[in-house]
Amino acid sequence: MSDNFRYKQALVVRTDLEMGRGKIAVQCSHAAVSAAEDARKHFSEWWRAWLAEGQRKIALKVKGEDILLALVRRAESINLPVFLVKDKGLTQIPAGSVTCAGIGPAPAEQVDHLTGNLALL
Repeated sequence: MSDNFRYKQALVVRTDLEMGRGKIAVQCSHAAVSAAEDARKHFSEWWRAWLAEGQRKIALKVKGEDILLALVRRAESINLPVFLVKDKGLTQIPAGSVTCAGIGPAPAEQVDHLTGNLALL
């Protein structure tokens, strides 16, 4: 990790849904924007610093809904900005499917502590 980046956002995607690349990109976009909006409202200092640094993001993967939900609960328990994406069901997957989550922007060490064991997407 570069010392120039003190804040980051993690986008965590379920791979068991076998979404297409475009679908994954859109779901991650929902997660990124909504988690950033949560940070803007509740963690404005983190949000502003993250914007100033260039909005660092990392895309990660998990194999199932249970793992993703547990990760979101842990993020909430340590008071990080988080957003869980549930699909509308208009294209590839059923309505209400939990597809991904955005965690942060937050201090990089806190995000890494939570997500450091996950594989890159």
